[in-house]
Amino acid sequence: MPLFGPEATLFAVLAPFVAAIFAPAVTRHLKHNAAWVLAIVPAVVFLHFAGLAGLVAQGAVFAPSTDWAPSYGLTLSFYIDGLSSLFALLISGIGTFIVLYSGGYLKGHPHQGRFFSFIFMFMGSMLGLVTADNLITLFVFWELTSITSFLLIGFDHLRMASRRAALQALVVTGGGGLALLAGFLLIMGLTGEANMSAVLASGDLLRESGAYPVVFLLVLGGAFTKSAQFPFHFWLPNAMEAPTPVSAYLHSATMVKAGVYLLMRVQPVLGDTELWTFVLPLFGGTTLIVGTLLAVRQTDLKLMLAYTTVASLGLLVMLTGTSIDKAIEGAALYLFAHSLFKGALFMVAGTIDHEAGTRDITRLGGLRKAMPITFAAACLAGLSMSGLPPFIGFIAKEYLYEGIWGEGGASALLTATAVVGNALMLVIAAAVALRPFTGVKVETPKHAHEGPILLIAGPVVLSILGLLFALTAHWTGETLIGPTVGSILGEAHALNLHLMPTHIGAPLFLSLITIALGVALYLRLDALRHAMFRLLQAIGWGPDKGFDQAIAGIVSLSTGVTRIVQGGRLQVYLVLTFAVTALALLVPPALTGSWPQVPSVPDFRFYEWTVLAIAAAGLVAVLTARTRLTAIVSLGIQGFAVALIFMLFGAPDLSFTQFMVETLSVVILALVMTRLNLAPRDHRRVVHRVFDGAIAIAIGFGFGALLMQITELPFDSKLSDFFAEYSRAIAHGRNIVNVIIVDFRGFDTLGEISVVMVTGLAVLALIRVRPRRQREDVAPATEQPVKPAIKHKEAAS
Repeated sequence: MPLFGPEATLFAVLAPFVAAIFAPAVTRHLKHNAAWVLAIVPAVVFLHFAGLAGLVAQGAVFAPSTDWAPSYGLTLSFYIDGLSSLFALLISGIGTFIVLYSGGYLKGHPHQGRFFSFIFMFMGSMLGLVTADNLITLFVFWELTSITSFLLIGFDHLRMASRRAALQALVVTGGGGLALLAGFLLIMGLTGEANMSAVLASGDLLRESGAYPVVFLLVLGGAFTKSAQFPFHFWLPNAMEAPTPVSAYLHSATMVKAGVYLLMRVQPVLGDTELWTFVLPLFGGTTLIVGTLLAVRQTDLKLMLAYTTVASLGLLVMLTGTSIDKAIEGAALYLFAHSLFKGALFMVAGTIDHEAGTRDITRLGGLRKAMPITFAAACLAGLSMSGLPPFIGFIAKEYLYEGIWGEGGASALLTATAVVGNALMLVIAAAVALRPFTGVKVETPKHAHEGPILLIAGPVVLSILGLLFALTAHWTGETLIGPTVGSILGEAHALNLHLMPTHIGAPLFLSLITIALGVALYLRLDALRHAMFRLLQAIGWGPDKGFDQAIAGIVSLSTGVTRIVQGGRLQVYLVLTFAVTALALLVPPALTGSWPQVPSVPDFRFYEWTVLAIAAAGLVAVLTARTRLTAIVSLGIQGFAVALIFMLFGAPDLSFTQFMVETLSVVILALVMTRLNLAPRDHRRVVHRVFDGAIAIAIGFGFGALLMQITELPFDSKLSDFFAEYSRAIAHGRNIVNVIIVDFRGFDTLGEISVVMVTGLAVLALIRVRPRRQREDVAPATEQPVKPAIKHKEAAS
């Protein structure tokens, strides 16, 4: 039975954010024991989702929700099924050990409290992402993972490499997030639904839409950047600049699997098309091979594991792209197995670095006696990563081989890709698990010894779980993997897992080939590393360097554009602003043909014609003024004419306001003009005057057309009726205009008053500034005149 019930999911998602607020204070007061207390939060979240997992395995689906912004149709709605349940369990379960591990790894660090705060925010963001039902909510959490990962990767902000890696991760994943937002908006427009559960129930609506390729590419942009698919794979290994707890969490259960989660989630509505089954296996297989080959090249334990994470994500994308039931089973199993063994191995690498002082595999050896528990955990996790029995990694490999073998089409190529990739991952697993611990004892920078309980708890538990879940394969398949596969396929799916193959067939032979090839390559690891080094040197350019070139190009382009459009001349700014405004007003009606009807000549009274004549006279006066000051004063005639119109049509208060504003405007402009060093006349050429006049006419015509279009629309009196009905009842005022200004729009009025105040202060400062020539003519009383001889001598020197 669930611990708190499905309605507590919101609190489970928000709990890490609350923990992030109090983490610095807890760390400051409890010091070395803070990790044990803080780990309670993800542990309780894990128990919550573990309680729901049993019901989900029986076919239950939970969709708790609460209003967020009802006026915009936004809700904090959650969707708990097999897929989101498995991810939530991995995030909270592994997150518990990551918090403990962080307490040991960063022991004594002056900013450990801040680190805990960042890791909890990251945890909450990922939990929200995998459980969110509303598409906009999902996107918000999606971007929060990018922001919080930026903080974690750049945690050691004094190092240039950390800052670059954090910025790179933010740019790549943030750019993909914008593409995903466009995809979500398009999905909402095509389906009319804002919740993922409703979109999943739409059947073939998206696949049959003419906009399907666009939706597919936009969703793919978000998923590929987040899950580091080729050619966006470069940011993930660079993220190893983060502390090891971040690397272990990032690679095992959180951010990098968000893209895979998204592809699995939308499989029922976007998958199983020619585009899907071609693009995903192509890029996933390429990422698998590229990731494993680059891993072979590395000697840093974290980088070796990081590139195999890239490869594993490629394998998951490739399997998801096949849309074959058995391959999907293999993908779900491998996702689960990978989280366990990769989290354990990253923590092992961090423990070695923490206790031996280096992660360089060429400077490590013979640590098995000094670090026996870490060695045992590394062996268990390495065996699971290698796909050897009796571990969950072996079962996953068997199922994925069964899924892609003998399906026709490109199955032979996919199978070969999987075999080569898995063999190379066996090489890295063996290198990480064996090389640092076996062989001759190597002198390390620090005296190596076993890590404390906080460092070894995570790798030991996760590596043992990889064995226990395999030994209880039937329960694992029935409770965890089966419901996950059902969610990915969009229908109930029964899965009966077995630890050992039930018959001798192609999957078993492919596993044997993988193991044999992996062992052979491991024995030639040093030669293989040197070969990859020479190959990469020959290639030279890569996506990582291309990222730097792209950023430099963007900076150069923006600098050039800024110099053109913002060269420091106010006249250019005004021309560009008004020109863009004119285009915005005139282009839409020109393209759509929605011009307003030409009004008939109104039947004005003689005094109304008089006001119109005054306005026209003011316009002529402005255009024919000989000096700038005369033009400014003449400009006020237009405002006074408008004020007269307000007065004639029964708005004396508005008319008075217009008189005051117009008078102040003329006075302020006149004062400013007298303080600026401007020519008294306008010396522009005729061409410039004609050009500026054309823009002015276009602006006037555009606004006039817009206002006529508005007046042609049916008048909606709802707002007027509201003010008429409630002005006295709510604001206790009879003058509706005053009530609107003071009560209903009080903040707007306050803002307007603030603007007037700031303008007045600026004018006052401008008035008090003396011209430069006047300042030079009036010397201070204490200043002594300089002798001409000294001046002459200084000039000569």
